[in-house]
Amino acid sequence: MMTNTDLVQQIEKPTLLLDRTRVLANIHRMVDKANRGGVRLRPHFKTHQSAIIGEWFREQGVSAITVSSVDMADYFARHNWQDITIAFPVNLRQTQAINNLARQVRLNLLFESAGVVAKLDTYLKAKVGAWLKIDTGYQRSGIDWNNLNLIGEVVTAIQGSRWLEFQGLLTHAGHTYTTASPEEVINIYQDTESRLRRVQHYLRGEGVNAAISVGDTPGCSLATDLGAVDEIRPGNFVFFDLSQLEIGSCRERDIAVALACPIVAKHPERKQLVIYGGAVHLSKESLRDKQGSAYFGRVSLLSEDGWSLFSQASRVVSLSQEHGLITADTEIFDSVAVGDVVAIIPVHSCLTANLMGRYLSLDGEQIDMAKY
Repeated sequence: MMTNTDLVQQIEKPTLLLDRTRVLANIHRMVDKANRGGVRLRPHFKTHQSAIIGEWFREQGVSAITVSSVDMADYFARHNWQDITIAFPVNLRQTQAINNLARQVRLNLLFESAGVVAKLDTYLKAKVGAWLKIDTGYQRSGIDWNNLNLIGEVVTAIQGSRWLEFQGLLTHAGHTYTTASPEEVINIYQDTESRLRRVQHYLRGEGVNAAISVGDTPGCSLATDLGAVDEIRPGNFVFFDLSQLEIGSCRERDIAVALACPIVAKHPERKQLVIYGGAVHLSKESLRDKQGSAYFGRVSLLSEDGWSLFSQASRVVSLSQEHGLITADTEIFDSVAVGDVVAIIPVHSCLTANLMGRYLSLDGEQIDMAKY
């Protein structure tokens, strides 16, 4: 690992730092959990979007992945991933690209209407795995788990198609991200599994076998028993962030990325620092403290082995396009000068990584992400 001085000398502008040791530990814990639970781990790669980090998963035995777009699937297919689920409703305007992918890899797509099944089937030229997207309570996309008639209708359409091979039931319990306690997360995970098993039981009565796929980092991290599911698809766990810490999905020492930002001004009269690091770097995802005030990141100092534990009283309180405004406690304010660099722990690491487009590991390696 580089020294603190060597690392800081490389930083001229907002730079996303990555702690490889923490990333590898996070991957190992989830791989081990899936193995102990007897389920397949199909991690969501939308968080890191990096072929290099993808190899770290492969080295720990992962062979099947989840992505969030056709373009992302193409990127990872070009890096020799052969079993890919696009966990986003089929976009009929990308049928040519879908066909190209289906000829190269084992491709899985999501469906929630018989009409899309019929339409896509007229364009496909290669076999594709078909998962039914089920809404178990998040209310973003998917067929309501109680709508058994519609579920049966879409499954029948898939089974009658030339190119689609029915796989099972897939959900994303994204409502775990709005919970207030680990217990609430675990309750949602258990409810999700129970609801999917009821749908599975209904289909079995119709002579149809259906696997179950679930995927959200809070649920997969906190559930001690993964239950009767066949695969899990968490993604954010590779880095974690302040949102996951607040939910209780991780410890602070599990958070594996931080945005290094130069200090460009100090205002002693209000104990505030201005950093080069704004909404185009961190995103405008925010959390609220106990008083209801929004903040956009926590502040840490760079240390010999990366960054220190963040300050409870120092936070990013305002973001414009390039500027960030930090309200700092006395210790941090007095210990830094204009031209120094602070580390910001992001609220949402997926969005921060996507905005930044590359990483600088603590041992000095530049790690690129996909370019679309």
